Amino acid sequence: KPVQRRILFSMYKERNTYDKPYKKSARAVGDVMGKYHPHGDTAVYDAMVRMSQDFKIRLPLIDMHGNNGSIDGDPAAAMRYTEARMSKIALELLKDLNKNTVNFIDNYDGSEKEPEVLPCKFPNILVNGAMGIAVGMATNIPPHNLGEVIDGLLALINDPDISIEGLMSYIKGPDFPTGGLIDCTKYNSGLRGGAVKVRAKISKIDKKTLVITEIPFGKSTSVLIDSILKANDKGKIKIKKVDDNTAANAEIVIHLHNDISPDKTIDALYAFTDCEVSISPNACVIMDKHPHFIGVDEILRYSADYTK
Repeated sequence: KPVQRRILFSMYKERNTYDKPYKKSARAVGDVMGKYHPHGDTAVYDAMVRMSQDFKIRLPLIDMHGNNGSIDGDPAAAMRYTEARMSKIALELLKDLNKNTVNFIDNYDGSEKEPEVLPCKFPNILVNGAMGIAVGMATNIPPHNLGEVIDGLLALINDPDISIEGLMSYIKGPDFPTGGLIDCTKYNSGLRGGAVKVRAKISKIDKKTLVITEIPFGKSTSVLIDSILKANDKGKIKIKKVDDNTAANAEIVIHLHNDISPDKTIDALYAFTDCEVSISPNACVIMDKHPHFIGVDEILRYSADYTK
């Protein structure tokens, strides 16, 4: 997105890279607003925070020092308290920028130049995904595994006529940063198009205890627990209590009554709570300055054309 591109370009120009000391987030936000993105500071900082959250995107592009939010749904600290710099992988999106690789355009007042696109060394739109709403359009591209995407891209370069089935031997499906399970036996068509059903990873500790260690993408542990408690209040499931032991990673412990079956409870959790969600990919992208609905294979082909 333009704001993400401008954040990275601004930090790159200011040499605010992974091998340099952190700088105040407010400083980076002010530079982006003043030179490239004439919008509110909240919009810029929110984008910067999301780019640093390893539970929101597969490969964080911003290395943030301080409270940048949590998988539990806690908000980030104000930008005057946090510090940020580009992550190491983010430099791969801007390498060779000064070698006439992409077009530069005027900024909003003509006083600066900014890149129209970034000379990405890998298809960031697939690896980190994208989500947003514009006028009459929406996009929802789930994140994918970097190694699988690179393998698929190399296979496409070596064999331009490779089929979708051939690409799927490299790219199995989305790779969500919060983990979770895709039931491919029941929802196999989801990997080819349409909705993908993603389930939380629920393990039995003993006959009285269940633990959730991976949650569906897009859900926080607090939202997930709230859905469990509501289902319990409605009688859809029967549990004794829920403990939220989430720290850096998700850990939700569910305590059962003595006469309740763990297996039946797991089935009910998937049926009546946010332990199972439906994610509908919708790859609406801007290509040649126009919106297009495309698939993973087309994104790779477009990337391959620009790597030649």
